[in-house]
Amino acid sequence: MYYRGLTRTIQNVGFISTRFQGTDGVSLETEKWVHVFERMGFDCYYFAGLSDWNPDKTMVEPLAFFDHPLVKALQDRCFGKTFRDEQLTGEIHNLRRLLKQRIYEFIQTYDIDILVAENALAIPMHIPLGLAITEVIAETGIPSIGHHHDFFWERPRFLVNTVPDYLTMAFPPKIHSMAHVVINTEARSTLSYRQGLSSVVIPNVHDYSSPAPGMDEYNKDFREAIGIAKDDILLLQPTRIVARKGIEHAIELAHRMKNPKVKLLISHQAKDEGAAYYERIMDYAQLLEVDLLIRPDIIGATRSTNEDGQKIYSLWDIYPHADFVTYPSTYEGFGNAFLEAVYFRKPLLVNRYSIFIQDIEPLGFDAVVMDTYITDKEVRKVRELLESPDIRKDVVDKNYKLASRYFSYDVLEQKLRTVMLNFGIVDPKK
Repeated sequence: MYYRGLTRTIQNVGFISTRFQGTDGVSLETEKWVHVFERMGFDCYYFAGLSDWNPDKTMVEPLAFFDHPLVKALQDRCFGKTFRDEQLTGEIHNLRRLLKQRIYEFIQTYDIDILVAENALAIPMHIPLGLAITEVIAETGIPSIGHHHDFFWERPRFLVNTVPDYLTMAFPPKIHSMAHVVINTEARSTLSYRQGLSSVVIPNVHDYSSPAPGMDEYNKDFREAIGIAKDDILLLQPTRIVARKGIEHAIELAHRMKNPKVKLLISHQAKDEGAAYYERIMDYAQLLEVDLLIRPDIIGATRSTNEDGQKIYSLWDIYPHADFVTYPSTYEGFGNAFLEAVYFRKPLLVNRYSIFIQDIEPLGFDAVVMDTYITDKEVRKVRELLESPDIRKDVVDKNYKLASRYFSYDVLEQKLRTVMLNFGIVDPKK
């Protein structure tokens, strides 16, 4: 097709994923890439199974969503076993053919020049979609970027499976017209070791050139809405409730502070990946007599109102009210919550997860750092930051400057330009 050799003007970027909606890490980082691509002069379009993005620029195919009932039933038969029957193979390829046709329609409808696969060729949440994307790229030679957030070998639940042939083929694929982008140096090493593929590290970023939003007429009553006083100490855990977030450490920190005014708020919806871990931390908070707040009824992705007309607050409405941020994760692909806490100039506690050790800690950020578990030393440092405004200001200002240098939109643009140069693309037509 016309993509081979790039004989046409390069203008339109097509993003493909299972979902562009809400505040999951892939959607958030895709939005940042879109912003930078657009300021470089490109036009951006989207293909997904679920989306609340601009409908004029989006093609939604429900069967591309990983949680579609038919897809979920198919995926469940692919993992936890080592044998698949002919019927499962047939179902995978039937859906692959349907999705492949829809991707071709997406490319033709929006005149797509470059494809960006957002994690759809890294973690096998949707095997037929990954196969379909891979075949389209192989058949057209369209310049493509695989933006890989996490790989299947990083998740134990994908290691026992009936589809090793498909994982080798498409997660991620070895195609000459595809550039591979990973979000940390560990992923670059393992991708090279396992797949023999070279990649570029582009870390998660944030728009540090724009000041963080503060309190306004809309969000000034947030503390009242969640039932805490103005002088209460609000610890914010800005994550989902999943085991790798290490929320029990945040609960222990709140307990060790020995202050009845300490409240711990978890920002994201409860039971996001099942009820077991949610119940575990609720029990743990009760055992340690910690005031744990979880309010999915009034905290959402964006400002809005619920069915009762009650105000819904976004994460950006919560950060200004936080006194301290807890981020004791045991594993992260990079660390969006870390960048957000720095953006809002909040002091924070962070666990030394592997990517933090390799890609963030050496840059000199000043955080309360725990190593696997909380000790009295970390508790004393937290108290010092809460009780000493001058020390706190020095810390958060230093962190902001470092983040602006290493994790800004300017850094993202520079790295994207380098990737695009590999395709022979300098500037799009205005």
